[in-house]
Amino acid sequence: MTTRNEFPSGLVLDAHKQPVAAEPILDVAPPARLRFALDQGSGVVLEPAVAVGDVVAIGSVIARPSDDFGAVLHASASGRVIAIESHDATNDDGGPCIVVENDGRDTPDPALPRGPIDYTALDPATLVDRLREAGIAGLGGAGFPTATKLATARARSARRLLLNGAECEPWICCDDALMRAEADDVVLGGRVLMRALEAESCVIAIEDDKPAAIDALRAAAQSAADTITVEIVPAVYPQGAERQLVTAVFGVEVPARGLPADVGVTCQNVATAAAVARWARSGVPLVTRVVTVTGSGVSRPLNVRARFGTPLATLVEAAGGYRGEPLRLIAGGNMTGRALATDEVGLTKSINTLFVATHQDLAARLAAVEVACIRCGNCADVCPAGLLPQEIHRTALARDADGAVRFGVWDCIDCGCCDYVCPSQIPLALRFREAREWLRERDRAAARAAVARTRHERRERRLQEAVAAEQRAFDVARQQARGESAPTDPGTAT
Repeated sequence: MTTRNEFPSGLVLDAHKQPVAAEPILDVAPPARLRFALDQGSGVVLEPAVAVGDVVAIGSVIARPSDDFGAVLHASASGRVIAIESHDATNDDGGPCIVVENDGRDTPDPALPRGPIDYTALDPATLVDRLREAGIAGLGGAGFPTATKLATARARSARRLLLNGAECEPWICCDDALMRAEADDVVLGGRVLMRALEAESCVIAIEDDKPAAIDALRAAAQSAADTITVEIVPAVYPQGAERQLVTAVFGVEVPARGLPADVGVTCQNVATAAAVARWARSGVPLVTRVVTVTGSGVSRPLNVRARFGTPLATLVEAAGGYRGEPLRLIAGGNMTGRALATDEVGLTKSINTLFVATHQDLAARLAAVEVACIRCGNCADVCPAGLLPQEIHRTALARDADGAVRFGVWDCIDCGCCDYVCPSQIPLALRFREAREWLRERDRAAARAAVARTRHERRERRLQEAVAAEQRAFDVARQQARGESAPTDPGTAT
């Protein structure tokens, strides 16, 4: 491991992925039973659009979001819904899932369009809506709905499209394999996205440690004969983080708590672009993705294409099964991945890697013993967001909300660079996630208190108005009893 300062900061890490990326992508046969999590990894729980006993086909809508922050979910096999129940999922507490029994027929939904989509005949706003209905979401790991991102970018006139092929985290190489094998689709998807954005240009950014993918993309972009270009960036972690890549390619900085659209850029993953191309070619919505299955705990690390809802155990079987003594099953890479409780979790749109780790892969972390911060400043030296992690940590431990916000806890990109270099073995990224959660809870509590205060104030006004109305009625009755003319009600005077 070496440190770079020109990024700014960041790390150069052992990749652990080139031999795997060079292997052909293996298509995994659909299992007998698929489990579709209603939280596909974006944090938004979808609402079922089917009931137990319903018959579904490939491309049938089985769940929809209640707002624009989730993506439509489609069945990836034909069969029958046999359960809607809670199961283990990528989040700690599990969540509701739709379980479909595969009938093995692969019947397509008759409502799907037949053949290619003439996207050039669609106006940009309609094209965005069609991509929304196709369930296209960010396949780089976030799972954020592509249509919402495009709509936000259009509203802010972000006319530069950036396709992210950096894939900087160790072990993850699904995008590398996809760019080698399906470069034409990446470019076609870029053209469709440009149409949806009314974009002026498109840059495909790729790290310099992927020569085969670079050659394939350059050839595809050249044959496209349009404004799509390929730009090479240094292989520095976390170069693939959206904000950092925008700075590296365009030389502009995304404002704190802002979006790339604020500086005129829309960033999409290359796998997302390829998914858009597959929809444009066939009319079939997003029902599969490429996943890296890797780590010392599998017999034959490789990249696979699998259908959503496929149990992760099936992916391990495709990679030759378990080897040695697997210690952790991690969705994602070793820097930002999340440990899973079981391999029965169904594949979601946000799982780009299944990292089956052994003691050999995690030895350094397992041996770590946290001690007090020695104020060495290593974390600040490598922070790609230019933050002072030691100060965020100090304020987070003290529950100093204002201080944590002032030092940029919301600007942390959760890359784990600070953890990696900390000689005191402090789990800084975890502490910052916890700090953001209690800040969110503080804000939620403040919002609840504001609602309660408003409710109380309204009640007090109602009571006061009722007392005043009773007093006016009493005054009127008294005057009438005395035979006097009733006083004018100031509340009804004009």
